[in-house]
Amino acid sequence: MKKALPYLLLAPMMIIMGVLVFYPVIVTFSYSLKKWKLTAPGDIEFIGPANYVSVLKSSSFWYSLQNTLFLVVMIVLLTTMIGIAVALFLNVESRVSGLMLAVAVLPWALPPYVNGVLWKFILNSGYGFMNKLLITLHVVDQPVEWLSSRWLLLLSVSLVVTWRSIPFMALVCLAGRKALPESLYEAAKIDGGGSLQIFRKITVPLMLPFVGIGITSTSITAVNVFDEIVALSGMGDLGKNIVVESYLTTFSFLDFGKGSAITYLIMFLAGILGIFYLRNLNREVMYG
Repeated sequence: MKKALPYLLLAPMMIIMGVLVFYPVIVTFSYSLKKWKLTAPGDIEFIGPANYVSVLKSSSFWYSLQNTLFLVVMIVLLTTMIGIAVALFLNVESRVSGLMLAVAVLPWALPPYVNGVLWKFILNSGYGFMNKLLITLHVVDQPVEWLSSRWLLLLSVSLVVTWRSIPFMALVCLAGRKALPESLYEAAKIDGGGSLQIFRKITVPLMLPFVGIGITSTSITAVNVFDEIVALSGMGDLGKNIVVESYLTTFSFLDFGKGSAITYLIMFLAGILGIFYLRNLNREVMYG
């Protein structure tokens, strides 16, 4: 009975994982190997990897993949730089440190779609705050159409997702900074190290594992962006990424075979990033 008790306690979670995770994953993979369109329900047949070949030959998929890679690069760069800066700022002890930490976490608490809708008002070409600010500062003479061109739209999406992702990166980096022994900094100051030298030689190297966790998590978030794109530009082709491509193929064109194939390609890409995430998560930090 004692040997069976751990399995009995784990059984409810194993059942939930099986029904909500493993079963859909297996079924989706089976769909990806079939010709399956809801517009032709009587014409379902096994076609092997043909859906994957068709997707990889599609110009629409490569357009979406380019947009996805652009979003990943921009979101990771912006989130990392700003997140580290926010973490170092929050590390400074003051009477309002708790309040500042609570304010910094607010963007993370907003639902992604709500976040996108709020930023759509800010980026509106007619009455948006962003254009009014840039015109007031004489950066531009006329309102910028942020959501009307491909690269400006993708840049806008990157900013919106970065806004949502910064709190997690900041919290991870702040936890990493708090974990560093103060004795290292005291010894460095005694040896005559300046603030910049201490930051470059001590803070940055020892915080890298924590930054790695934040970067990998942010990368996975960037690959799976959906709500912000829909909130800012709808389901149009201009700013679609591979997640929107999968949604359109599956639920607009009702091609479950190709849609499932795209979903598995997204899972493969996110899975690679997830491996790096787990490796960073389990990495030990040595304070030598």
